[in-house]
Amino acid sequence: MNTQMKLSENTQQLLNCPVCQSKLELAKEEFECTNSECKAHFPVVDGIPVLINESSSIFSFSDFLNRQDTTFNFQSQSKLKKIVANLLPDIHANIKGKANYNQFLKLVMQLNEKPKILVVGGGIVGDGMEAVFSNPDLEIVSTDVSFGPCTALICDAHDIPFADNSFDGVIVQAVLEHVLDPNRCVEEIYRVLKKGGVVYAETPFMQQVHMGRYDFTRFTHLGHRRLFRKFEEASSGAVCGPGMALAWSYQYFLLSFVKSDAAKSAVKAFTRLTSFWLKYLDYFLIDKPGTFDAASGYYFIGTKSDRVLSDRELLKLYKGIQ
Repeated sequence: MNTQMKLSENTQQLLNCPVCQSKLELAKEEFECTNSECKAHFPVVDGIPVLINESSSIFSFSDFLNRQDTTFNFQSQSKLKKIVANLLPDIHANIKGKANYNQFLKLVMQLNEKPKILVVGGGIVGDGMEAVFSNPDLEIVSTDVSFGPCTALICDAHDIPFADNSFDGVIVQAVLEHVLDPNRCVEEIYRVLKKGGVVYAETPFMQQVHMGRYDFTRFTHLGHRRLFRKFEEASSGAVCGPGMALAWSYQYFLLSFVKSDAAKSAVKAFTRLTSFWLKYLDYFLIDKPGTFDAASGYYFIGTKSDRVLSDRELLKLYKGIQ
């Protein structure tokens, strides 16, 4: 196998064709489907396989062969802008992320001495995810539709190119709002998880459009729970609170008045300086009943189950005040 490949040989053995789900094999610096009726070919770019079903994906091989920016533009911000941005207070606050990842790790470590974790949309390290990426007992497989610093595989979550029952855990943080069919993506996550495998998801509710044209969906707490109805819940709730939601709304309200990049940068700086303090209220509000109706985003931790949560059962899980 290619020694420069970013996927381990063991993980490469688990790869399946995203078109027909047959096994893949590496030949002449590309992956080929072993199904004689399919015969799909998939390029490898800088040691990163590009395994997408081009006929159904919104992405194409040329996007990656030409190294075009897709969901992330890693080259757009100058060093000076990055320094200034890092100096300004942030309006974003992930209140529960670190604790949630610790819970996720405890659950996956019960399944395997060296768990294999799939990170969907893992081109960069997400909020609170440091404990996962720094754990030497885990094998992390980071996938994305952008060439990020952590990307080991380009794939579309609608057709995850791995065999059934391949992973002990799956992380999908701030991703499901950016896919066209979240239900299909969660079905794929369910498929590639082993029996009793653990999923961790974070998805926004009260947040404005981000990532431009690649932004499609929002979920309430119950809507998010229904998405994972084939999973037994370990815990769920708000991960980013109403204070952050208010700060986002304030920022996007002011952004509605401007158009140029310079004006947008000025507005973002102004709103960060004048509304960053709202996020601190979320440390008090995060578990309050009203937050289940007004949170900026929700999380879900659950294990793969043979039981499906019914919609009547779902309604009984409402924790808000409306």
